[in-house]
Amino acid sequence: MPADTLPDTLPDVTPDALSDVPPDTLSDAGLAVAAEKLRILAARDAAVADTSRALTPEVVAALRESGFARHFVSSRWGGSEGSFAELTRAVMTVGEGCAATAWCASLSAYSARFASHLPEEGHRALWGATPDTVIATALMPAGRATPTEGGWRLGGRWSYVSGVDFADWALVCAAVAGGEGPPRMRFFALPAGDYTVVESWDSVGMRATGSHTVVVEDAFVPAHLSFDRTDMLTGRNAGSHLPSHNVPFQAVGGLTFIAPVVGAAAGALEACAATVTGRRRNPSNEIKVVRASGRIDAARHLVEQNAEVIDERAFTPALMARNERNATFAAEIVNEAVTLLIRAAGTGGLDEGRPLQRFWRDITSATSHVALQYDTAARKNYSAVLLGPEEE
Repeated sequence: MPADTLPDTLPDVTPDALSDVPPDTLSDAGLAVAAEKLRILAARDAAVADTSRALTPEVVAALRESGFARHFVSSRWGGSEGSFAELTRAVMTVGEGCAATAWCASLSAYSARFASHLPEEGHRALWGATPDTVIATALMPAGRATPTEGGWRLGGRWSYVSGVDFADWALVCAAVAGGEGPPRMRFFALPAGDYTVVESWDSVGMRATGSHTVVVEDAFVPAHLSFDRTDMLTGRNAGSHLPSHNVPFQAVGGLTFIAPVVGAAAGALEACAATVTGRRRNPSNEIKVVRASGRIDAARHLVEQNAEVIDERAFTPALMARNERNATFAAEIVNEAVTLLIRAAGTGGLDEGRPLQRFWRDITSATSHVALQYDTAARKNYSAVLLGPEEE
C-alpha cells in the first residue's frame, strides 16, 4: 500500500515441556521462557518434521500451549495483549531450533491480530471458549463471495496457507461479486470442517509448515465472521480499541515473516560452528563465519527496530516505509550469511544428517515469500522517502 495513502498516526483504538509455565504468565518473561522450551523441543523433532513434512504432534501441542496464538488476543477473552517486541524476540528464539515451527508460531499470533477486525460477535465465536484458538490465514485474495441474507456465500481455493493442517479456523480473503468499479475485498473466517485442506505444499524448504491449499465449496459465512480488507490495510479497527489491533499492515506485514528467518539464521550459525573444526578451521573459513555473524546480527537489529516502531506507534509514512525496507534487506543479508556458512562448512555441512543444510533450505524458501521482496512495496515506498515522489 503506498505510503502517501496512510495517515501519519492512528488512534489508540512435548506438552510436558511447557507444563511448568502457568497460563497466566504467558506474557512478558513468560513467553520468553515458553519460547525457549519450544525451541528445544522443536530442534529435537526438526529432522523428523522436515522428512514427514509436518510438525510432530508433540510440537503442535507445545505450540498451542506456549502462548503464541493468544499473544494479541484481548484480555477479556483470556489473551495476553502482548507487545510486538516481545513476540519478535520469542519467534526468533524458536527459529534457532526450527524455522518451520517459528513460522507457524509467528503466523498463529499475527492471524489472531488480523481476526481482531471481526465484529464483537466474531470475537466471541473465535475466542469465547479459549484464547488459544489457532487461525491460519490466506492473505492473498482468491475465490468469490456473494452477499446473501445474514451473510455471504463463499467459494474458492487459497494456496500456501501455513499451519492449516492443525488450525481451528481459516481466515481467507475473497472478492465480493457485483457492484461497480474494482471488486471489493473482504476476509472471511471459517471453522475447521467448513473447508477442505488439499495437501499441495512440496517446497524444498520450510517443509513442515503445512502450507497447503484451502478449498471452500459454497459455504455460508455469517456477517459477524467477515470484515473489509481495507480495515486491515489501514489499521483502523471498529471492533477493538487495543493498540495492537490498530496497526497499518504496511508497518507490520514484513515482520510476520522475517522474524522466523532471522532466528533460523542464528541457528544456522551455531550449526556451522559445530562443523568448522579440524582442517576446516582455517583463516578463510573463520573469515566467512565472522562475516556471516555480522550479517545475522545486523538483520536482528533491523527486525527489532521494526517492532519498536510498531510498539511506539510511530506510524509516519517514512518509518512504515523503512519497516518494509528493513524486512526485505534483512532477508537479503540473511541469505548472504547462510551462503557464507555453507561455504565455510563445506561438503560435511550439506550432509542430510546435519541441521545446517536444513536451515539453508528453510531460509532460502522462506525469503522467497512475496512480503520479503523489494518490488512488492519497499522499492517504491522507501525510494520516495529517500528521493522524493516520482515526477508526473
